[in-house]
Amino acid sequence: MEFEVQARGRATRRWIAFLLIALGAMFLVFGLVLAGVSASFLSDAKQTRGSVVALEWHEDDHGEIRTPVAYPVVEFTSADGMPRRFQSSTGSNPPSYEKGERVEVLYRADFPEDARINGFASLWLLPLIFGGTGLLTSAGGTAVATARRWRS
Repeated sequence: MEFEVQARGRATRRWIAFLLIALGAMFLVFGLVLAGVSASFLSDAKQTRGSVVALEWHEDDHGEIRTPVAYPVVEFTSADGMPRRFQSSTGSNPPSYEKGERVEVLYRADFPEDARINGFASLWLLPLIFGGTGLLTSAGGTAVATARRWRS
């Protein structure tokens, strides 16, 4: 009976280790893909100056907690002389930018609607979150698998 419980425990730990490593690998790959998208964007991006013309406040839903978050709306002039406006995909509370603040804008010359503020959060935050989560989750799965081997 005791051997049966130990065998079932080993099988459970094996599955947990496998699932953690697999989930971590998926997060890591997704983080690397996002980093590749940012790197590709940077390699083709044109650079110009823009101004924060507004802060759009939205409530981000974190389960039962609703947090107001400010997303900067930026106006810039692209190389073709056309005025452009975009809302950053990265918001914060307190706001990272103030209305009227000058910012560096990166955009694709062939598709100026694809524009971003040249900042760490807008370019690298998501790849870092997903990649870091993937590394930590895979490390946890590896630790579970290694601990199982050391005990046997």
